[in-house]
Amino acid sequence: MARAAVVPLLAAGLCLAPAAVLASAQAAPPLVTADPVDDVSSQDRPVRIDVGRFEPRAVTPGAMVTVTGTLTNTGSTPIGDLSVRLQRGQVLTTRDELAAVGRDPDPATAVPAAFQDVPGDLDPGDALDFSYTIPADELRLDRNGVYPVLLNVNGAVDGDELRRVGELPTFLVQQPVLPASRTAVGWLWPLTERTHRGPSGTFLDDGLADAIADGGRLDRALAVIERLPGSTAPGSTQTVPAVPVALAVDPALVEELTLMAAGPYPVGDAEDAGKGTGAAAAYLDRLAAVAAVHPVVALSYGDVDADSLDAAGLSDVIVRSLPGSPKGTAQDPPPDSGQDGADETFPPADATGAVPPEAGADDTAAGARILADALDVEPRTDLAWAADGTLRPGTLLTLQSGGVDRVVLSSAGLTDGEAAVGLSGSRAAAHTTLTTATGPVEALVADPTLGDIVGTAEQAAGGARMAEQRYLAELAVLSLQAPAGTEQTVLVAPPRNVDAGPEGAGAMMADTAGLPWLRPSGPDELFGGPSTPAGELAAPAEAVALEAAGMADVVAAVGLRDDLAGAVVGDADTALQAYDAATSRATSVAWRTDPEGFRGGAQSLRAAMERLRGKVTLLAPADGTYSLGSSDAPLVLTVRNDLPIAIDVKLEVSTRGTRGLSIADIGTQTLAPGQRTTLQVPTQVRQSGGFAVSAQLTTPDGGPLGDRISLQVKSTAYGSISLMITIGSALLLGLLFLRRLVNFVLRRRRAAAAAPEERAPEGMAGLQPPNRSPV
Repeated sequence: MARAAVVPLLAAGLCLAPAAVLASAQAAPPLVTADPVDDVSSQDRPVRIDVGRFEPRAVTPGAMVTVTGTLTNTGSTPIGDLSVRLQRGQVLTTRDELAAVGRDPDPATAVPAAFQDVPGDLDPGDALDFSYTIPADELRLDRNGVYPVLLNVNGAVDGDELRRVGELPTFLVQQPVLPASRTAVGWLWPLTERTHRGPSGTFLDDGLADAIADGGRLDRALAVIERLPGSTAPGSTQTVPAVPVALAVDPALVEELTLMAAGPYPVGDAEDAGKGTGAAAAYLDRLAAVAAVHPVVALSYGDVDADSLDAAGLSDVIVRSLPGSPKGTAQDPPPDSGQDGADETFPPADATGAVPPEAGADDTAAGARILADALDVEPRTDLAWAADGTLRPGTLLTLQSGGVDRVVLSSAGLTDGEAAVGLSGSRAAAHTTLTTATGPVEALVADPTLGDIVGTAEQAAGGARMAEQRYLAELAVLSLQAPAGTEQTVLVAPPRNVDAGPEGAGAMMADTAGLPWLRPSGPDELFGGPSTPAGELAAPAEAVALEAAGMADVVAAVGLRDDLAGAVVGDADTALQAYDAATSRATSVAWRTDPEGFRGGAQSLRAAMERLRGKVTLLAPADGTYSLGSSDAPLVLTVRNDLPIAIDVKLEVSTRGTRGLSIADIGTQTLAPGQRTTLQVPTQVRQSGGFAVSAQLTTPDGGPLGDRISLQVKSTAYGSISLMITIGSALLLGLLFLRRLVNFVLRRRRAAAAAPEERAPEGMAGLQPPNRSPV
């Protein structure tokens, strides 16, 4: 049945071919059709195919196609009678056709070649090397283009009849010896890693040591650049790379490596220090050597998720992380910190406790300064690379305000982005221009398909060599579909967490300098190259934003930070730069793929800001009571400022009821750094007794600092009301006493002044007048 299916298809294809092609076909060796027992319907493919060599990368007439690799039995039964062959499908000459094959694979049955035996049997779990060679003419590559091919493995499973036991799709590329057009390929290579530090700057784990160790993700990512071919100019010892790759470096990563290299560094609650001191020092040396010959683009500190921050109304966090903005202060630890007795998360203050602007630093933004100090380079700070290739309009305006005038987007981030990468139209051009409310912004459009191929090369079916072949197929159709004499421009920007090595990504980079229809380029050249209209910003997908619950904690933490900033004496952004750095690290785009980790980091960030505010607080009396000795004696409260900077505060005091005790507002008070201060609060007592009082320190904007204290205020002094009542009572008593005295004196005087005739005759004194008149 397989033979019967193939012959009509082949005959139909030959009938449509030009006469010259038919002549070539007649001169070619006879076709060998599929073996009748080659079962293509079964989906059980117990043999995995890994390809180490697939040559040539681009086929020319008369070439020999060679494939070598290993076959591995992933099943549970032995496999014998192994054989392998290539079979090809219909030619593709446009990128749209290649994309269609990706969506609906070509069965690659147009031209099958002969099977070649593979000596040996495969027991379960065993691997077997194979080698397959065939003249390109036998595959009848009748014109220039990209051909889907299938590496087909037949075998007998546990002694049964032969059937297909393994298959691997890939592409053959045939280009003209003298290409009619070329494609210039630029590279933007990320060197980023999610933070391994907490809000206080301490290492939570030693995962970065693993990433930079031999074979770690960051080690292999740097090795890709180190092993690129280069040349040495006459009279110079400096090697010039054949492929200029722009390195996109996160300053927070370099800062973290610098802290590790200074060692020893504690990790979590472990008693032992981290293990990466030597590896970090070596990695920084390697990175500096690479940065000396490749352009360096400074990412935002922490590689913040700018779109998520903008959507949450936290544009100031974006600006503070930018490496080219004067307001880009996020850094931890700040320069020249670590003075005796000071909190290492704060920069040094002056004699008054105020923080001067950019303490200990020049005018360079923190992110650029970190890279310049560690790598001895002047990084580019005017270019922003959008995470996942998309930007909100508001985010773009924020970036512009922070010194960014060029951006890198994905074709998915623009409404007509497919035109920029050659999926619509005939010519790819990575350069485009965006219109914003504040003026035009130059943009480069990264090719997402090429970026994904490069970023996942290590995990590609068949191995990195097969990923490279797909990469070449994509570039080949770009050159083939373009008008003769033109040049296409393409930007390859793999995902931030690229997991590739020299065998995959490194080989793809080298291809741009080794194949005649490709050439290497760089961002500056691409910006100066041809431009194509690619539409406006496309709405980002909500699914790629940072998780909502974690963002709520970040918003709360930034609110606490901003309120405290209003209390700082001097430059608040410089004073709080370590905490701004913690916010940037906690909102990195790396957390998009780890929502649980992001939530935990956001909660820790909020808790850290609450603890920071708790370092400025009131101290309650030991027994919770305070006595006032007079009606206008002040209430004396003790305040503690454990921060190494001066803080402006307000005191909020309230009583339960206001008839007996009044407390005055003392306004804004400045607390010296690292000291206890007593505040005298004027009071007015109107009656003696006890009063329930609560007190709270706040920032000038009203945010609470430290704990609210409650105390009992007692007074034995007379208040004005009590004094008036006492005096009134005394006056009334005096008046009553005086009245009685006057009445007594008057009675005595009246008795003494009585007339003698009114006195009774002598001897009659004892006689009483009659009760009645004698009448």
